Amino acid sequence: MAQNSTGTPIGFIGLGTMGEPMARRMVKAGIPLLVWNRSPSKCGVLADAGAAVARDPAEVFGKCETVISMLVDGAALDAVLSRGHPAFGEKVEGRRLVNMATTAPTYSRALERDIHAAGGAYVEAPVSGSRKPAEAGELVAMLAGRPEEVATVRPLLTPMCRNAIACGPVPNALYMKLAVNLFLTAIVTGLAESTHFAARHGLDLAQFVAVLDAGPLASDVSRVKAKKLLDQDFAVQASITNVMENVRLIFEAARQAEIASPLLDTCHALFQESHALGLGDTDMVGVIRAIEQRTAALT
Repeated sequence: MAQNSTGTPIGFIGLGTMGEPMARRMVKAGIPLLVWNRSPSKCGVLADAGAAVARDPAEVFGKCETVISMLVDGAALDAVLSRGHPAFGEKVEGRRLVNMATTAPTYSRALERDIHAAGGAYVEAPVSGSRKPAEAGELVAMLAGRPEEVATVRPLLTPMCRNAIACGPVPNALYMKLAVNLFLTAIVTGLAESTHFAARHGLDLAQFVAVLDAGPLASDVSRVKAKKLLDQDFAVQASITNVMENVRLIFEAARQAEIASPLLDTCHALFQESHALGLGDTDMVGVIRAIEQRTAALT
């Protein structure tokens, strides 16, 4: 697989909550970008920033040697790739697909096999971080694939990521991402429960957050999420619906490997309850509402 020719744009497909700020970082860094999104209105911000807008995914693959995808799931990626149809080979032959979304590891392994069989290259590059780190270029990427392809892709991620860590062959990057997400989900759920505990005991929540920030458990995640809980700010950085999908992927990967996941199972139940309360489009800190509901059921 050849490296990108001088002047050849990089393709970027998927301009959602994460994809849009990631693509903007690349444009700001001077990387020529050709973008496409299923909802055309999302392309306006990128066009204003200086990116070219494709009329369809076929144009992206036709003009770009490397295409980055940040789509919601495997079904969306399959649709863009026309996987299972003759057009799939036409799109991926001689092209490099960089999948930055969180998909099932088993799906990613099968996709790599199909792309290689069609004469293309494939790199997994899921990222750790939500919208705010994406806007700041502070994401952490996990890379998996053939070493030469990983080496080619790594420099492209510099505007978006403060670090990019090679994890070996596909699907190791996605297994790594799921392991990180399990920890993240448990931390944020625990923070929500701690905040609820403090509130029910009548503590000053601003003082509670100050103690957290000053202590050994402070982190970028705790600082951001604790402030959101303090302010009752449920604006989306990582939505409950998105967290539920990630938890489902972790759960399936755990069961396939016959791994127990007691903390994950508890978090899963709480996020399901939050979703049932109509909070799917709110930030994951909205899980506190499910905890509050359980408390109300005790009284």
